[in-house]
Amino acid sequence: MQTFSTNPGKALSTRTGKITATITVFALALFSTVSYIQSRPEIPTNLAAYYAQQLQWQSCYENYQCADLLVPIDYTELKTGTFDISILKYPTTGEKKLGSLIVNPGGPGGSGVDYAYAAEYIFSPAILDAYDIVGFDPRGVSRSEPIVCLSDKELDANYASDSKPDNEQEFAQILIESKKFIQQCEEKNKHLTSFSTANAARDMDILREAVGDKQLNYMGKSYGTFLGTLYAQFFPGKVGHMVLDGAVDHSISNFQQGLTQAVAFDKAFAVFAADCNTRSNCPLPKEKSAAIDAMKKILSQLSDKPNKRLSESLVLLGVAAALYDSATGWPKLRIAITDVKNGKGDKFLALADEYTGRTKEGYTANEFDSGAIIDCLDFTDARSVKHMKEDAKVFAEQAPLFGPYLAYGGLVCQYFDTPKATEVLPTKTANPIVIIGTTGDPATPYEWAQGLHKILTNSVLISLTGDGHTGQGQGNKCVDGQVDKFYINRAEPTRLIC
Repeated sequence: MQTFSTNPGKALSTRTGKITATITVFALALFSTVSYIQSRPEIPTNLAAYYAQQLQWQSCYENYQCADLLVPIDYTELKTGTFDISILKYPTTGEKKLGSLIVNPGGPGGSGVDYAYAAEYIFSPAILDAYDIVGFDPRGVSRSEPIVCLSDKELDANYASDSKPDNEQEFAQILIESKKFIQQCEEKNKHLTSFSTANAARDMDILREAVGDKQLNYMGKSYGTFLGTLYAQFFPGKVGHMVLDGAVDHSISNFQQGLTQAVAFDKAFAVFAADCNTRSNCPLPKEKSAAIDAMKKILSQLSDKPNKRLSESLVLLGVAAALYDSATGWPKLRIAITDVKNGKGDKFLALADEYTGRTKEGYTANEFDSGAIIDCLDFTDARSVKHMKEDAKVFAEQAPLFGPYLAYGGLVCQYFDTPKATEVLPTKTANPIVIIGTTGDPATPYEWAQGLHKILTNSVLISLTGDGHTGQGQGNKCVDGQVDKFYINRAEPTRLIC
């Protein structure tokens, strides 16, 4: 099963990206060694009882508090049972608390618990003084009824497998592995069609009530913007102060989503290559097309002769991971390209492993499995396999580096019988929503922020001129200052271009 088509959250996808990897992986490693004792809440018998839950907060991880929240497996048939949702709070020490700020880092499959654990790195002291930072693992993710399909050994093989079929034999193998993946997921997990982001949005409203807020204050990044969008559609009157950074646009087709992202990653690589050639240690040719050809040559050589665990798919994943952050990722990418040209693959493996959460002990999260399943539930793709093969030609033409690897995003969904995905409709909320779009964002292209701005009809779009994934918390005073004022002073942004 090809890497990029089966894991829209972890690897490259037809949509989304991932937040700063270093903080997240550190948190995951820490959480694997610590636990807390939590008694199970009384099981509600109706939806009103779910909303009446009292969270039983307990101290955990020194300065944090943990709790469990019960939510219905099926909102249309409450008798189906309950899911336990894991919650973590970084409590404010400020005197004038404005409520809770619920956060989600994206994915799909990213851990909101881990993201809240990194609150001190994400938000300014002013935000931390005003809000409890609350994160939850959405259903199916990490500690909340995790979807588990593959073993660590199978994940290794999947990430390294050929994600760019060059002939009919390779394409047939991708189909076999995609079908096998869905079969394993269905065999190992119950209620697999209940893990949609639409249901996670409904869960988030129960959480809003449980933390005692009349309206939801929310920060969603990357795929977390889709969670916020659905919440806004379902509960427009409950939207308080919401920021959606690195937007997902549900109004365009899967084909358009994938192609736009592939083109964005190619553009980001070109910008990296241009910057690289201002440095003395640049391993790439100066001319844009020559730089892309040099990278394609590296990938082709690894396709023919993989270097130990390193494969062409893992190299491309390492390239993508580095493009998420121009400040820290670009220097690593220059060194990785230099090393791989000299026959050394360790630097690219380190980039890929950091992104996938792979450690010496194994993978630290289930984002691969949960991301693939949630993505299938969230986005309906009416294309046939034959149609996808035809579209792959367009990907290769318009995005010659990343396009061939992203063309089959969502292929596994062909073998997963899912309910019809929720249609996103134009929505006007009780309070304006702030959307942040970065012009050089490779994972969630700027065009998606513009599209979401049209869907959320009374939203405000802040356009950040720059590179890398997402805008808040990246050191831009224009963006960060306006976000702080929005949350603390309830002031709408006045500078729409930063």
